[in-house]
Amino acid sequence: MANKRTLKKAINLVSMSLFADALAVVLYGPRPKNEVEAILFSIVRLQANYISRISHPEPGLSAKVYFKDLTKHFAAEVSEIQDQLQS
Repeated sequence: MANKRTLKKAINLVSMSLFADALAVVLYGPRPKNEVEAILFSIVRLQANYISRISHPEPGLSAKVYFKDLTKHFAAEVSEIQDQLQS
């Protein structure tokens, strides 16, 4: 498990990259603006949700299990957003 600061930085970097990709789709893609704006909002919510979950871990779970599960769910949601951008 990485420390919390490193994990937060990684989440911020991935979120910024997704946001930049979504902005490129808005500017250069043929997709409707409203659809991509919904994806942009979901990226912002994703970032805020996972950053707050890092700061306040769930009681009763060991830190290793909790953060492993957190990174697995984050990766799954990121891949889902990437699929939405590519389709």
